This record gives sequence, C-alpha cells and structure tokens, in this order.
Amino acid sequence: MLGEVRVFAPAKINLNLKVLPKRADGFHDIQSIFQAVALYDELSVRLEDGKNKCTVICQEMSLPEQNTITAAYDAFCALTGFNQSVRVNLTKKIPSGGGLGGGSSDAASFVKALAQLAKTDISMQMSDEIAARVGSDVFFFLHCVHQRCEHPGCALVSGRGEVVKPIVPRKDINVLLVFPDVHSSTKEAYALVDEAMENGETIVCPDFTELEAEYRKPIENWRFANSFTGPISRKYSAIAEALEAVRSCGASFCDMSGSGAVVFGIFGTAGAAETASRKLKLLGMNCVVTLGLGE
Repeated sequence: MLGEVRVFAPAKINLNLKVLPKRADGFHDIQSIFQAVALYDELSVRLEDGKNKCTVICQEMSLPEQNTITAAYDAFCALTGFNQSVRVNLTKKIPSGGGLGGGSSDAASFVKALAQLAKTDISMQMSDEIAARVGSDVFFFLHCVHQRCEHPGCALVSGRGEVVKPIVPRKDINVLLVFPDVHSSTKEAYALVDEAMENGETIVCPDFTELEAEYRKPIENWRFANSFTGPISRKYSAIAEALEAVRSCGASFCDMSGSGAVVFGIFGTAGAAETASRKLKLLGMNCVVTLGLGE
C-alpha cells in the first residue's frame, strides 16, 4: 500500500439555485448550476497502525469529532471492507458555513485519497452510496471534480443534489469571493426560505431545462437567481452590503453562493476582478480573486 496521499479539495459556487417547496419527507429538491472554483482546502492522508479509526487534525478551525471526513471514512469502510486507521491533516482555506461546499469537497477528496491508499477503484454506484451517507453536495464533488469526468468543474444539479449532469465549463469565469462576517446555518437558511415561500415569495429564474443555454449567454445577460439570497440578506445586512459593493465595482453578475453567506461576483477579466478586490479591501471587506475550474 501507499503510505501517504496529498489531495486538494476545491470550493464551488451556485450560479443558479432554485429551492423547490418542501417535500413530504421534509427535504427540498433544488435546481442548480454548480461551478467549481480554484479555492482549495488541502488534505494529507496517511495510513496509521491500528484499525477502524480516522483522526482529523485541522489547525485553522475546531472540527467536531464527527464530521464529513469521518462520515466518509465510515461509509468507505462499510462498503469496501477497508479497516486500517488513517490520519488526515486538513489545511482549511474554504470558510465553513459560507455556501462554498468546503466540507463536502473535503469528504469527496478524502475518499479519492483513501481509494488510492487502499488501491480500490470507486465505482459510480459506490460514489453515490458514500455521498448519500455523507451529504448532498458530495455527489457533485465525487462525480464532477476529477480527471475521469469528461467535463470536470461544472454541472447541472437537481433532486436533493444527487442528480448531477456534467456540462462543458466556460473558460472566462473570473470570480471575486467576498466573505461577510456572517454564519448562517443550513437549517436556518431553509427555514427562512420556507417562511418566504409561505408568504408567497418567489424568484424569477430560467427553467431547469434552460439553465445550460443560459450559462452559454454573455455573463452580463444571465438571469440566474438564488432562493436563499433574499431571505438571508434581509436578516443579515452585511450580505446585502457585500452584494451592493460587488455590483458597484462592475461585476457582470453577482449573487450569494448556496445558503450563504459568501457573496461572489463574476468579472469579464482577471484584471477587473483584481481591481474590484483592491477597492473592497480598502472598505475593510475580506475577499479573494480566483478562477472557475474548467478544461
């Protein structure tokens, strides 16, 4: 067996995110475009003596004892029979609770590293079973952000997140990410969306069948929207302020990612994104410029 594997886990943004009404089981279906971006966590995974133990070390933040990586380890072991202990050194660059999918991406990249260490091929069916046990966004990261995917980096996502259709990614996605000092839990975000729906609030965005065609249009003509943006930004003014600031800097498109609270703007050039970043930093905003992942 190999002794240690290092992998990178990218963030994602939701260019469109329509939340459908709550199902009978209490969950929600979504209609979305996921775009991976070049902001990464780093994981170093190594085998250790002993069995059935996954230790995760992270200097940047305190992780709960049970987290997405340990859940992925448990699922991998249950499905493959692997039982050797592992230690994971996780370097966090993706903020927690920002709507960027960091925990899900960490879990997916960890599974890929563990498969290398165990010299085990991960089938699509096994990937789906692992993702189902860990979290909805894990489907995207397992299926669409690796070299074996025909079009890595971007996908149409529906159902609870388990229906993933990779699409050819654009090469002109210059992204400015702004990190408001806000943490909104997924539970809170969905409760706010449910309340907004009950009050008759809707969002206007392309039909799911039109999302890929919309993605091909000039970015300044995009009609994408996010069901979470209105309810969350009304509760947290820092998000509304970040959106307005990014818009005023000339973004071709801007919105909040996922259930928040990270705000993103897409610019026509990397230079324009860098200029906007400098302006916002002078206003005291925490931000970073990155690129969309594509072929």
